[in-house]
Amino acid sequence: MAISKQTIVKAAPVLVLIGLCIGISLIDSQFLSLSNLIRVASAASAPLVLALGVTFIILMGSIDLSIEGSMAFTSAVLCAFVANSTGSGIPLGLFCVPVALVAAALFGCIVGAIHVYMSVPSFMVSLGMGFVGTGLATVLLGGERVTILDQNVRALALGRWFDVPIAVYIALLMLAVAWFIQDHTRIGRHIMALGGGEDLARASGVSTRRVRLMAFTIAGAFFGVGAVLACARLGAGSALIGSGQLFTAVSSVVVGGTALTGGKGGVFNTLIGVLIVMVLNNGMIIIGLPTFVQQGVLGLVIIVAVLLNSPVRSFAVVK
Repeated sequence: MAISKQTIVKAAPVLVLIGLCIGISLIDSQFLSLSNLIRVASAASAPLVLALGVTFIILMGSIDLSIEGSMAFTSAVLCAFVANSTGSGIPLGLFCVPVALVAAALFGCIVGAIHVYMSVPSFMVSLGMGFVGTGLATVLLGGERVTILDQNVRALALGRWFDVPIAVYIALLMLAVAWFIQDHTRIGRHIMALGGGEDLARASGVSTRRVRLMAFTIAGAFFGVGAVLACARLGAGSALIGSGQLFTAVSSVVVGGTALTGGKGGVFNTLIGVLIVMVLNNGMIIIGLPTFVQQGVLGLVIIVAVLLNSPVRSFAVVK
């Protein structure tokens, strides 16, 4: 039986991941060791949560470039403040988790509201709000880095269950939440419908404004969880806590097979994409490639992924 081109393209991310693992292991046999795989999984935890949030936006055919600002202001800063407010032996620092979630969700809601009700393209409003978030965080912290003293918060990244970092379990939990939202809720189905064709979705009775607002709010909540994991791992919060995370998150979504034009892909594609990016980075470090070469290789991978997942006829202005 002949294998169709569509089947090959759909399976390409998984095949690439398997090929990378085999190729790198031939260069260095320690790559597939349990300790190194746990190291890769730990490094992928925060990027996976952030990429899952972006996935919902890209599935609509939109884009969210506010990740770094959202992490800086609504998550990292508040996380650092609350984590240092412990007293009377009570682990108040753990309250940074719901605080970060609420703050990040509100930040995402604001991005979505400006996009929806003021008809500003998602590209521009999210980019602008990203700078706003980073700027406000810088002002609030006075440009300083706030150390997280609460060990309960640090344990989210440093603690281990069965020799696996707790952060990995949290990332897998968020993956399950994202899958449930995508496949088993009305908002998830409407997000996919919007990406498949906004006019058709509107004609079917979908409230496009409400769906877009909810999608940005959900994405913001995921950014909050990602920020908590990043702060716990670094042991500090700062305005630069999200530096470089935007590129990693968006590239992971695209490399995993989710089309920038929307309506194609999903959260499990994002999981594969994150693993490809993390394994590729780990492999290039093992090989000893310079940093600028690593960035160039990843950039080429992203371009190829976009070309494979977006037929020429589908290229249009991102909504």
